[in-house]
Amino acid sequence: MFAWGPDELNTEQGDAVIAPDNILLMACPGSGKTRTLTYKVAYELDRIGDGQQKVAAITYTHRAADEIIERIENLGVAADQLWIGTIHSFCLEWIIRPYGIYHPQLANGYRIIDTHEREELLTELCAPYAHLKIRHFDCEFYFANHELVAACRDRNKRGAVLEILEEYQAHLQENRLLDFEFMLLYAVELIEDHPKIASILAKIFPFIAIDEYQDTKGIQYEVIASIIRAGSGNTKAFIVGDPNQGIYHSLGGYPIMLDDLRQITGQHFELMELVRNYRSSLRIVDFFSNFRLEASRIEACSSHRAFNSTITYDQNLLRENLQGELIRLIRSSIESGISPHEVCVIAPQWVHLASVTRFLAASLPEFRFDGPGMVPFAKDPLNIWFKVSRIALTSASPGMYVRRMRWAAEVLHDLNSAGAHTEALSPALLLKFSNGIAINETEGLPYLRTFFEELCLKLRIEYRRLAKLASDFEAFFAGSESRIERLLREGAQFMSDVESFRRVFQARNGITVSTIHGVKGAEFDVVIAYGLLEGMVPHFNDPNPLQSATRLLYVIGSRARKHLHLISERGRAPWRNGPEYQPTEVLRDCVFPYDVG
Repeated sequence: MFAWGPDELNTEQGDAVIAPDNILLMACPGSGKTRTLTYKVAYELDRIGDGQQKVAAITYTHRAADEIIERIENLGVAADQLWIGTIHSFCLEWIIRPYGIYHPQLANGYRIIDTHEREELLTELCAPYAHLKIRHFDCEFYFANHELVAACRDRNKRGAVLEILEEYQAHLQENRLLDFEFMLLYAVELIEDHPKIASILAKIFPFIAIDEYQDTKGIQYEVIASIIRAGSGNTKAFIVGDPNQGIYHSLGGYPIMLDDLRQITGQHFELMELVRNYRSSLRIVDFFSNFRLEASRIEACSSHRAFNSTITYDQNLLRENLQGELIRLIRSSIESGISPHEVCVIAPQWVHLASVTRFLAASLPEFRFDGPGMVPFAKDPLNIWFKVSRIALTSASPGMYVRRMRWAAEVLHDLNSAGAHTEALSPALLLKFSNGIAINETEGLPYLRTFFEELCLKLRIEYRRLAKLASDFEAFFAGSESRIERLLREGAQFMSDVESFRRVFQARNGITVSTIHGVKGAEFDVVIAYGLLEGMVPHFNDPNPLQSATRLLYVIGSRARKHLHLISERGRAPWRNGPEYQPTEVLRDCVFPYDVG
């Protein structure tokens, strides 16, 4: 039986793991949410009896899925009856692929478009509205009650954006294309029109865990709730997150209330809490607690609870001096004994980080810089060639063996789904073939193209003859080339070599640069955040600016363990000669005894 020692889980965490009922778990930052979720999934895997059944774990990102499954494997629990991934992956594998023939839009075949193709299509549709300065990122949307909801709230743009999205939807339907939002819509419609699907899934999954529920969309709740209802009490759920960290409201995400959860599932849920923060000093906790919107308790319980943290807030720094100040803060942090990989620089959006990161890399050549926006190729986890790239860009080693075996199994699963003959193959054999490929190429994309071709020769798979493999191949390289071109335009010449590609799948050991959304779930000894200005935090398009800014500041502050530096620089304006941005109102009005310098 799976068990744990007294030092592995505290009482709150242990009680949540063994709870027999449906659980809604509210977990404050640094409270061991991921650890608790991991142990809960391991506990349920250990208890599952029927070999045909599975435990499902729905994560917000693929990175989180990788982290959880590796932790489970390290606990010594067999994961062969675990399905883990994002809600989009779940809908694709368990609803769209097996039952798509029953949906009129999917019955005659479909193709999933990646982020690059989606952006290209929207950019083309935006072209006639150039006078309104509409870009593809203005055209984000989601579905609520089966209706398309545009995220754009700019009165000058909204009407045109709705017209663009209508054309976009028509194009997808005419060409049998599928993006992530329509994937969710069609999954819900299939379940509603064919309730038997939910009943089948309820029998397969007696337990479903959901992470980061505060950023879950209504349509995603519908998918999971339908399965729980169909289980009639035999499918249990463990739903965990922090409502104060819900930062995707503009894209439809929200923390569901307990009563609403009970109503849509038809089942009783017990509310539990994790309130002990093991990450930050008391001073850091006191600071970010000012930005709680939802009532919740937070107790500072870290080993460095009494650490004398430095928290600064600079509203007078001129924009032209920002880069120099970032260098000073980074150097002083590292000189005080902080490791470079424990330093993080945050800005509201990647566009605010691009030039700054270039400057920092040139000014601090002794340090590496890592960040999600610096990934040099298309990172589309549903694309089979992205999955192959993980194997191509990592080497055989004891520390990577389990992970690479899992990746190889995923590749074989996707090859089989695409129509390739994989009967004679195994994950171990696929890795053996991969490890035997030697390529004398220094540039990343040519290296991957050659690797893919040679691997297919070894596997005796003619990928060009299989529509799914061929379209994914084209999409992978088109998206990668576009991304690299953008990075090169921004001056990041170091991004196209194969060693930069390899670093994507290595443990980060450099200074992290990230957006607020990208850094969620991470933690660092030192956090430096700039661009904390009205119009940026919150974004000028945000329909709920006060709440959004408060939650974003909560996320920023709760990433820090020891030191936190906040900057609302002066002299930054939305357009040339326009009025400059003012400090974020919520932060400016927060009364706190900041440190000087």
